[in-house]
Amino acid sequence: MSESNVRYTEAEALEFHSRGRPGKIEIIASKPMATQRDLALAYSPGVAVPVRAIAENPGCAYDYTAKGNLVAVISNGTAILGLGNLGALASKPVMEGKAVLFKRFADVDAIDLELNTEDAARFIDAVELLEPSFGGINLEDIAAPDCFIIEQTLRERMNIPVFHDDQHGTAIITAAGLINACHLTGREMRDIRVVVNGAGAAAIACTELIKAMGVRHDHVLMCDRKGVITKTRDDLDQWKSAHAVDTDRETLAEALVGADVFLGLSAANVLTPEMVKTMGKEPIIFAMANPDPEIWPPLAMEARPDAIIATGRSDFPNQVNNVLGFPFIFRGALDVRATAINDEMKIAAAEALAELAREPVPEEVARAYGGRSHSFGREYIIPAPFDPRLMEIVAAAVAEAAVKSGVAQKPIPDMEAYREQLRARLNPTVGVMSLAYEGARANPKRVLFAEGEEPNVLRAAIAFKENGYGTPVLVGREDVYDLLKEMGVDNPQEYEVLNSRNSPLVGRAVEHIYQKHQRHGFLKREIERMVNQDRNYFAAAMLSLGEADAMITGTTRPFSQSLRQVRTVIDDEPGATPFGINVIVGRGHTVLIADTAVTERPTAQQYAAIALRASAFARRMGLEPRVSFTSYTTFGNPPGMHIEELREAVTILDGFQTDFEYEGEMAPDVALNYELQQRFYTFSRLSGPANILVMPGLQSASLSAKLLRELGGESVLGPYVLGLEHPVQIAPMTATASDLVMLAVLAAGDAHARQQRQAARRP
Repeated sequence: MSESNVRYTEAEALEFHSRGRPGKIEIIASKPMATQRDLALAYSPGVAVPVRAIAENPGCAYDYTAKGNLVAVISNGTAILGLGNLGALASKPVMEGKAVLFKRFADVDAIDLELNTEDAARFIDAVELLEPSFGGINLEDIAAPDCFIIEQTLRERMNIPVFHDDQHGTAIITAAGLINACHLTGREMRDIRVVVNGAGAAAIACTELIKAMGVRHDHVLMCDRKGVITKTRDDLDQWKSAHAVDTDRETLAEALVGADVFLGLSAANVLTPEMVKTMGKEPIIFAMANPDPEIWPPLAMEARPDAIIATGRSDFPNQVNNVLGFPFIFRGALDVRATAINDEMKIAAAEALAELAREPVPEEVARAYGGRSHSFGREYIIPAPFDPRLMEIVAAAVAEAAVKSGVAQKPIPDMEAYREQLRARLNPTVGVMSLAYEGARANPKRVLFAEGEEPNVLRAAIAFKENGYGTPVLVGREDVYDLLKEMGVDNPQEYEVLNSRNSPLVGRAVEHIYQKHQRHGFLKREIERMVNQDRNYFAAAMLSLGEADAMITGTTRPFSQSLRQVRTVIDDEPGATPFGINVIVGRGHTVLIADTAVTERPTAQQYAAIALRASAFARRMGLEPRVSFTSYTTFGNPPGMHIEELREAVTILDGFQTDFEYEGEMAPDVALNYELQQRFYTFSRLSGPANILVMPGLQSASLSAKLLRELGGESVLGPYVLGLEHPVQIAPMTATASDLVMLAVLAAGDAHARQQRQAARRP
């Protein structure tokens, strides 16, 4: 149960799904397939060897195939999100998305399967036959009551985990929040009185789980559309009747009198402030209807300021978000080859999430979520979805519970080593980049979009504003408002537009630049022409004069031209050398390459300065910096020219009190391969593969980044500009609207970090 407050247009959503290769997933080979020998090993005749091994010992399938890390995401489309029964084919985008989440959050490979039947028996038969292919089954978007029948039958028939996330994922996250809400209010689970509004799949799963955790059966009143589910009713199916109780209360309003907890999995606005007022002391309210909750949190807080409130939305505190659960639950279950996901594993996941929320919040999470998530409390009872510790803590707890409850076929002998493997499994940079968006929401800034008439720039500005990342300031002509209208903006006048021809700020911009360059051959009329005719000069002047916090540009001209224009107006940071850094994000690793944008042949001092700034940037990306001054030669072999500056840069850093590792000169294959370093260069000062490559010159740096972007299959971000006096990011001319939003978010984050540093220096 979760609702994001991310905004987008229908056209943008369709373009996202159709761009390049249609859809969101693809299959790639995990072994080399370049030569005839590779193919012979992968298929005939070499494949016969693992075939015979598996025939003799079925457990070998986990050793020689992808089964042990492969989950099927299966639906028939009878209950797609909040859209209802739209059919199996229409559910495919959702199931692909679920597969992406498995990979993104827990490195679990997932394949979506849409079954074109509403016959529960046929569905069950089809899925049961898939057991040899998969390590686990994630059921999704199947309407009740079939979802109960299907899951229960498959769990009985199959010897791999079967998990209906709509039910149990919601239940686990809800239970985690409830544990902490009880902790904060001094309650025990066995004593609380709970009202559950809704009797669908998620509501019943929540009820069953909290009862398994100690809540008494007669302390739970479940309501459906007809009122409280009591033993006197004769219209109950077997799933509802399991939760029927003896009571004279008939309506939701009557059920809530004196109740400690409201669990809403029903419909918008069914819980009124008057009902909330009748609840017990410090009421706990989980209003999880999608997309709008049973009661809006401000209304609930107005009625009961002592309440603790959770919803399924990301724009309120305490979001019940299934992504906190299912990826890590399957990760732990797969790693011990569990035959099921049982109550013990679900409770372990809930307790691990609850304990994690009570731990001190990592700096990167606290920074991203602002004051909402600094520490455990009434507005932080559930961990943030991008907390980097989720993988380790939840998966390990699930795996351990599977072993203790007897459903693990491969117990983990060394739990601490397993935790270390989990920590290393995901790329921390991916999480940090995600957190950057939350940080922008928590600390919104004014960002200048210098090319405010370009369609992709306008789309980015709309997304930046509507998602709450900050205020876009568009630099363009008056017809920008007409363009915004054409793009579906209801009230274009809400957007601020600065026209470099007639804005009242033009005079200030001209004077600012003229004062800077009047003794360097510039005439005032020339400055006026520059400001009137080129938006980069005007926007950069606005940034310098404090009219905005950050700036992005670059889509209409080469990077070098945009940077040259910006540097005409904006100075370098004192003592800094501006440079560009590309972020290469791969599976499980991130490598930074510098300088990819500014200085053709840096001096030794500039190399050292780049290493210092790049290491600070790496930490912002979630990396522990290890710098290699990179060359075609490794420690002088083979000998050659242009390596003395690299060696001198190492000497310069030796004279500083640095807090990062560095080494050089090293060829890239050695710098990135720690095994080679340990084998042949035992004197290397690096404790692992380098993740920052300071290149010997602009040509090698830029060529490497661009080749990787086009050929490497990696995600290449940037170049990001560091070392200017104000936050400016220059997009490549090929940038999409999404790329521009990311650059704007990062520029805003840079502005916030600078403001914090300035505030810290004030007496």
